[in-house]
Amino acid sequence: MEKYKLFDAEYKFVSIVWDNEPVNSTELVKLCADKLGWKKSTTYTVLKKLCERGILQNRDATVTSLVKREDVQKYESRAMLERTFDGSLPKFLTAFLSDRKLSEQEAEELKRIIEEAVK
Repeated sequence: MEKYKLFDAEYKFVSIVWDNEPVNSTELVKLCADKLGWKKSTTYTVLKKLCERGILQNRDATVTSLVKREDVQKYESRAMLERTFDGSLPKFLTAFLSDRKLSEQEAEELKRIIEEAVK
């Protein structure tokens, strides 16, 4: 599961790939220059590291992801919950909602999600 751990800059980079895949590596360099302010060398260095870690692949100058966005989000969410709230979802929700009001629609959606998780 540790293979899904991405640092902030890596997550932004992989998000560009997810949003544009399959993406030519030359186009990826342009996208990263535009969206992240990166130089060509930075893009290729990060791409190489993420390929080595099995997050992305670069075949014939075409970059694609090997992991889904949802899997990374699930890993990051669980890691944050463990690290910050001792794995307690109620503690997280209490902290998150302490200074925020939910709309009726948001409350209904959360109720539905919780009911489905209990089944």
